[in-house]
Amino acid sequence: MKQKINILIASVLLVSMSFLGCKKSSTDADYTSELATHSDDQTRFNNETDAVSNDLNTVVDNYTSFNGKSTSTLALPCDATVVVDSTSNPRKITITYNGMNCLGTRTRTGVVTLTLPGTTRWKDIGAVLTVTYQNLKITRVSDNKSITINGVKTITNVTGGLVRFLANVGPITHTIASTGMVVTFDDGSQRTWQIAKKRVFSYNNGIVITTTGTGTVDGVNNVSEWGVNRFGNTFITSINQPMIVRQDCNFRLTSGQVTHNKLAATIVVTYGLDANGVATTCPAGSYYFKLVFTSAAGIQRTVILPY
Repeated sequence: MKQKINILIASVLLVSMSFLGCKKSSTDADYTSELATHSDDQTRFNNETDAVSNDLNTVVDNYTSFNGKSTSTLALPCDATVVVDSTSNPRKITITYNGMNCLGTRTRTGVVTLTLPGTTRWKDIGAVLTVTYQNLKITRVSDNKSITINGVKTITNVTGGLVRFLANVGPITHTIASTGMVVTFDDGSQRTWQIAKKRVFSYNNGIVITTTGTGTVDGVNNVSEWGVNRFGNTFITSINQPMIVRQDCNFRLTSGQVTHNKLAATIVVTYGLDANGVATTCPAGSYYFKLVFTSAAGIQRTVILPY
């Protein structure tokens, strides 16, 4: 009888352990999906807000009332119309996005306005552009996923100077800051993210933009973005290795590494890779990023996704 009871107890324990094991594995699978989605969200937000900043450089450089020069040399964005109000104070440029970008990788709709005080030129040391996003919706062609951005950020021309002259002058430094960019994801969730970063423009076979984080949040240094992600979890993104965007690669993010802190696991994300997770030169198709983290079960996981 005692032997039968022991066998019964052992059977119950075995079934229970099997159930718990299955449950933990399922939790890990969900965990991986959530962290991968967050990494993709942050990558898109970073790339798209920086793309708008690049457009603003181009637009401001084309209008003498803003740049203090008499010639226009840079091409305007191919997916937008531009209206300039040079008589108001502050002066204002309105960019209305209305379709496919030049590479055919995403569509943008919505409005971005930038203002500059009437007595200031963008080439001046310390000049500050105020940039307002109004329902800027960016849809990725490859999977039809979108984000919509609202809010205000400032761009400060720390060193002064214009990007058009990079081939002949030293680097130009801009800082970007925001205390409230509202991001709406394609699942309907809406969150507020903050920005603190520095972008240094140099010249090497075209414009090279090197981005680093300038914030310190909850003891984390080199922070570039922070807030609450679509899952309702607080995050802090810091830049470990500078994020490099190159004009000779169609202004794409070609390398860099970030860490997403304060989530259920710490995620390290490396950019500028091929589909196998190996660093690559400018590809004809997609770049990939690799995210690495340790699961709740103590298992290191790696996910590679295009961007």
